Amino acid sequence: MYEQRIQQLESDYRGRGVSVLAIQPNDPKAIRIDELDSSDISDTLDEMKIRVAYKNLHYPYLYDGETQSVARAYGPQATPHVFIFDKDRKLRYEGRVDNSYRKELVNTHDARNAIDALLANHEVPVKDTRVFGCSTKWQEKEASRIASLRKIAEQPVNLEMATAADLQSLRKNPTKHTLLVSFWATWCGSCVAEFSDLEDTYQMYKVRDLDLVTVSANMPDEKTGVLKMLEKKHATSRNLLFASDDTAALQAAFDPTWESAVPYTILLDPDGKVLYKSLGSVDILELRRTILASLPSDYTGFNQYWQMSSSSSRSEPAASLLASESSDAHNRR
Repeated sequence: MYEQRIQQLESDYRGRGVSVLAIQPNDPKAIRIDELDSSDISDTLDEMKIRVAYKNLHYPYLYDGETQSVARAYGPQATPHVFIFDKDRKLRYEGRVDNSYRKELVNTHDARNAIDALLANHEVPVKDTRVFGCSTKWQEKEASRIASLRKIAEQPVNLEMATAADLQSLRKNPTKHTLLVSFWATWCGSCVAEFSDLEDTYQMYKVRDLDLVTVSANMPDEKTGVLKMLEKKHATSRNLLFASDDTAALQAAFDPTWESAVPYTILLDPDGKVLYKSLGSVDILELRRTILASLPSDYTGFNQYWQMSSSSSRSEPAASLLASESSDAHNRR
């Protein structure tokens, strides 16, 4: 919710002797997968570059997740947490950007007020405000992430046989949640390669009512091998296996227009409307952004954020800038 506001700050004050930069303080190893329920990626340096390109950000964006030495010196309580210094590097303001993450409710521009006061050689009227946002993910939280992964690994993995009638019912989406269906097979290399990404996607968003059903196109007598692969992938979603060797009839029962190839992935809204479909390997970022744009949320601004087309917002120069600035920051440390 604040990426573009920070970008606007940078653009508005760029020629007025004000430098604006962002620092990513989180240790990615301390982030549980269910804490990514509102994001398409995590907080590694490479993933930061993806976000910068996706949202066309031009301000310097530095990575401190490896050591968190800069973050510990500043002590951000949440993100975003703003620190404004005068030309002598004296801290003159600390706190929030503004008074609401909902843009339409903003009526106090605290960071701008502080900058404007300093530019006018005036005292900053309000020097400290309380911050709100996501908590900083300190390295000490890594144990929580490991425990969360262990809990996922301990969950049972089940496999059901699916008839044509079952697949017809599945296509209508009886879950009344957003439903991701992935058809795959153990003999399909690209299916196996993307399986973990799909399971991770499920773990990221299941708290927000995303359901995942995997459907193996293997023959019924290959059940043992299918279950072994599912257990290896910690597939805690609902898992189905074709109950007949008449694969064409089973495929047609789910989707009469579906050609024979796997992987085949489809995303359905609660009413069964197709939101995303891929015959072949999925674009996992496109899929996740489609999910985030459609999942129910308390604030429509969250959905609108993900409805922006990634193709219209790519910026290779911005990504290059991030890489350069991040490298410089690492060298300085």
